[in-house]
Amino acid sequence: MSMQLHKQAAKAISSSNEIKQKSIIIKRTRPVPTVVFQSYWKFAAERQNIFFKRINNTLGPWTDDPILRTYKFTNAYRASDRVSQFLLHDVIYGGSQEPKDLFFRTMLFKLFNKIETWEMLTREVGNITWDQYSFKKFNSPLTKAIDSGVTIYSSAYIMPSGSSSFGSSRKHENHLHLIELMMRDRLYEQLQLANSMEAAYRLILQYPTIGSFLAYQYLIDLNYSNLTNFDEMEFVVPGPGARDGIAKCFLDQGGYSESDIIRMMAEIQDEQFEKHGVVFKDLFGRKLQLIDCQNLFCEIDKYARVAHPDISGLSGRTRIKQSHRPRYKPIQYMFPPKWNLEL
Repeated sequence: MSMQLHKQAAKAISSSNEIKQKSIIIKRTRPVPTVVFQSYWKFAAERQNIFFKRINNTLGPWTDDPILRTYKFTNAYRASDRVSQFLLHDVIYGGSQEPKDLFFRTMLFKLFNKIETWEMLTREVGNITWDQYSFKKFNSPLTKAIDSGVTIYSSAYIMPSGSSSFGSSRKHENHLHLIELMMRDRLYEQLQLANSMEAAYRLILQYPTIGSFLAYQYLIDLNYSNLTNFDEMEFVVPGPGARDGIAKCFLDQGGYSESDIIRMMAEIQDEQFEKHGVVFKDLFGRKLQLIDCQNLFCEIDKYARVAHPDISGLSGRTRIKQSHRPRYKPIQYMFPPKWNLEL
């Protein structure tokens, strides 16, 4: 890694509010990259190429990369993924834009994070608003689905059961109680008053069953709406998968934290794509944001299990569990209007 790259990293990190608030002086050196660091940029570009070939109805196969053709990976941009697109189109912008309803619908969807669960709920209870909510009304179809063998939770996140906090032996009942608690606290109003993304994140983090990774992910989802309007370059929280990917990309982080490294990647993306000889087609003029770079570290962790099996991360995982299965249901792509993208 060049000295210029080290200087750019230091400049990027110094602009972070989190680092500005630290009083401890940490001696940093140049991060030492591995071959996975190179694959990070090539993976991002090729995954984005696949995205554009899909939305342009190009006949497959969409890539010559055998790993990308065999296994399931998320898009380079988080908001482009199928679940995020459903959240945007059907959940956030598919109903009342009142703050309480935006918050209620978004959190209800994200706690299960499963399209089929949302569709089942809307069939059973009708239009989903906070004013027509009752525990019995929403709990009944969820319980019925579980008892009939239906999986109502996505496997994307590990959701704590919440039994110690809310007392039920059934996870979904505790999550309904969690939403009720948030609504009683008028959390949606507190988020609107938050003066920074980190402050909003900490408001969500204080609730039972919600750890640092989930709090950040939920905030990103809420921020797709008009409830809040934070810059996605303002703040980032690395998840376990991202930490694994960072460990594979860097032999030595040079004293920088995982959040520092993610910010560095966002700041140096243009020069690195050029340096590695790949053309990256951004999202209609929108560069990779911190959340996207964070997610890409999760994906490169998985990709490297096959592409670079000799480089181990933190978890020691060696297999990619999910295979690629084409989904033929078309997506009507939309992104937050406030992004001002011209599709």
